[in-house]
Amino acid sequence: MIRKHLKTLILTSLVTLLPILLGLFLWDRLPAQMPTHWNVAGEVDGWISRPMAVFGMPLFLLAVQWVCVLATGADPKRENHSDKILHMVLWLIPVISLACQGASYAAALGAAVRIDRIMSLLLGVVFILVGNYLPKCKQNYTIGIKIAWTLNSEENWNRTHRFSGWLWVGCGFLMLLSAFVGGFRLFLPVVLVMVAAPFLYSYLLHRKGI
Repeated sequence: MIRKHLKTLILTSLVTLLPILLGLFLWDRLPAQMPTHWNVAGEVDGWISRPMAVFGMPLFLLAVQWVCVLATGADPKRENHSDKILHMVLWLIPVISLACQGASYAAALGAAVRIDRIMSLLLGVVFILVGNYLPKCKQNYTIGIKIAWTLNSEENWNRTHRFSGWLWVGCGFLMLLSAFVGGFRLFLPVVLVMVAAPFLYSYLLHRKGI
């Protein structure tokens, strides 16, 4: 997997670390304590030191990126991974790095950052993209709805992923709407539905012998 997607891995790794260069450029203007966490009301309620914000966060996200890559590469059914899905997964962390670090820098410099709107829009797009690809996801151990019933039955896997695809796309549009109405408070209920509904649907299929 690494050898096949080496160019994309290098590019996405560099993009993930790109905020470090911006942080160094803004270093003298950034405060000693940087905002890194917002509550559901969109208010800053967490800070970390400037070095940790500039260097630590991108490096942490890079580590997450490579853990995901190595886990995917070790999947016994990795031949079932679609190249399109893998490329989408590889670009998720870089996009998150740019969005989160950009918001942190902007807030540190005094800008009125609507993190609830930013994250709702970002997650909405991610959910729609993932939902679009879920029905195309073949049975494997690292990408998709990985529960006992889907892993033990290919038919259960396929039906659950078709159902989940529609569900995730719908929830994605709901998150986009929440960026302007309702705010980030809808995030937890939406995610609970996205997790619980496929689990229940797969179980019901299993009860029917599928």
